[in-house]
Amino acid sequence: MDRIFKRYRGKGFRFTPQRLAILKYLEGNTSHPAADDIYMAIKREYPTVSFATVYNTVEMLKEVGEVQEITIDPERKHYDPNPNPHHHIICTECNKIVDVFVDYSDVLNLPAGLKREFAVAGNHVDFYGVCRDCRNQPE
Repeated sequence: MDRIFKRYRGKGFRFTPQRLAILKYLEGNTSHPAADDIYMAIKREYPTVSFATVYNTVEMLKEVGEVQEITIDPERKHYDPNPNPHHHIICTECNKIVDVFVDYSDVLNLPAGLKREFAVAGNHVDFYGVCRDCRNQPE
């Protein structure tokens, strides 16, 4: 908990028990949960928590750069609590998301005209495929 307090102190974050539960759930979470996943997990311990509290908290965390929003399905945003630059691979069967920590800057060579027009600040690549679990399921 001390690490959570240190990480979010000074970012305008009000620590309520529900928000602390959300932060605790996200800390080190690599499942890239959607807001409703977070809500269902937190609701077990805090039955009075509202979906709005969860959604507003992750949106605030996104605004301060503590989570990344990942859009796999335009109707369901997912959140990645790792704000460091990285890419993702997504299973087209089960929507499992896995982090990819490889810098593709040299490979993703922008045309010279765009390089003159833009100062590149970063990149994000989404790979798609079928995960091992889905490939090994009997048909």
